[in-house]
Amino acid sequence: MRRTTIGRVGLLAGVLLLGGCGYNTLVNLREAIDGAWAQVENQLQRRNDLIPNLVEVTKGYATHEKEIFESVANARARLLQAGTRDEKIDAATQLQGALGRLLAIAEQYPDLKANAQFAKLSDELAGTENRIAVERMRYNDAVRSYNATQKSFPTVLWASFAGFTPQKYFEAAPGAKEVPKVDFTGGR
Repeated sequence: MRRTTIGRVGLLAGVLLLGGCGYNTLVNLREAIDGAWAQVENQLQRRNDLIPNLVEVTKGYATHEKEIFESVANARARLLQAGTRDEKIDAATQLQGALGRLLAIAEQYPDLKANAQFAKLSDELAGTENRIAVERMRYNDAVRSYNATQKSFPTVLWASFAGFTPQKYFEAAPGAKEVPKVDFTGGR
């Protein structure tokens, strides 16, 4: 009986020693994900702040493009109302697609492209999109590192019991490779 108890205590101590270092690593990696996500959110907020101005300038030139303006407004509202990280990722992806269609309008309106305010807002938005891309990459790198550690041996044996679950990547929308279609004929 005494040998069994000593064996169990030894086994428990061994598991704790192996898991203790891994636990701290997972905590640090999860914090890195949270920090990287905060940077993504900062850039998403910057984009959200630019959008109303860009839409207003564009509306003056393309008054009949109501559907695109509504799409941008709805996507922006969805992002602002999103609660979880996954909801924010999905909403940001939807907003990016709507913005692509909005910016495609500028190609059809030379006067709009020449407008100084539109040009400035477009440049700021392009810069912000680049910052978002960089922060997404950093976020995805943090997620990859965390997920790899969480799924590796011996961490995989205890990580889910300690509340460490795989994190979701920030991925491009399914239709992101398609060029936005802009129809100025009104379906005629």
